[in-house]
Amino acid sequence: MPTVLVVDDDDDVRMVTCLSLTKVGGWDVLEASRGREAIDVARDARPDAILLDLMMPDMDGITTFGLLQDDPATRGIPVVLLTAKSHVGPNQPWDGLAVSGVLAKPFSPMELPRDVAALLGWETR
Repeated sequence: MPTVLVVDDDDDVRMVTCLSLTKVGGWDVLEASRGREAIDVARDARPDAILLDLMMPDMDGITTFGLLQDDPATRGIPVVLLTAKSHVGPNQPWDGLAVSGVLAKPFSPMELPRDVAALLGWETR
């Protein structure tokens, strides 16, 4: 059973995301509400993947992702960005980053585990 770190500053979004992954996906979930906290949890727990909110105060998702990539202890953890800012167009903030994928908020809680698994190449049950 995979362990996923959910990083979102919005308590309600984080709660729905975690419930979806645990109850629908059957996964273990860790939580962080800020970028710095996410880095510390990822370093300590080494989750199988990270769902990372793009827009957060203090340290946004792009900056957090960069710091995760800079650290040999967390570099290999796949990251899926979650964003409410789904622009249509050629230039996205995540262009050129080695993220495993991007999912738009709002998402369907019943489909989230399947969508994440598909982006990560995981088998779904």
